[in-house]
Amino acid sequence: MARETSAGVLAYRRAGDDFEFLLVHPGGPFWARKDVAAWSIPKGLVEPGEESWAAAAREFAEELGQPIGQGLFGDPQPLTPCKAPGGKLILAWLVEADLDLSDLRSNLFEMEWPRGSGRLRSFPEVDRAAYLSIADARWKIHRGQRPVLEEAVARLEAGGLRGRP
Repeated sequence: MARETSAGVLAYRRAGDDFEFLLVHPGGPFWARKDVAAWSIPKGLVEPGEESWAAAAREFAEELGQPIGQGLFGDPQPLTPCKAPGGKLILAWLVEADLDLSDLRSNLFEMEWPRGSGRLRSFPEVDRAAYLSIADARWKIHRGQRPVLEEAVARLEAGGLRGRP
């Protein structure tokens, strides 16, 4: 069985001498009351034959309702692939982008809710998006994506730009 691969974008912006990272909170009843280690980079599965950056940009647009495609903002910088605890491979790109998040428009998914009721309900794939400080992002990001965030922080800080943990 082929390993599942997700592709996503870790967008960041400068906030004075610091950096803030764009993370999204998953929608639906399972995640409704979870906050710590529940947030994610906007990402999703790479379709067969799809180029991974194209998948990352597509997922970003689907989850936020805004494009992030190459040339719209800074050039995407690939980060080291990481393996999530469930075995999924995560490919991520670091992109500088200061977006207006006031009009979040996420795609929807359907699930039976309440469980066992036989009724299908629609929920947004993402119910919140926010730029978070380095410290807050470290606290809120899903544990399987922490290596992506840590590499991004290290790269940005090593580039002569200072961010405070």
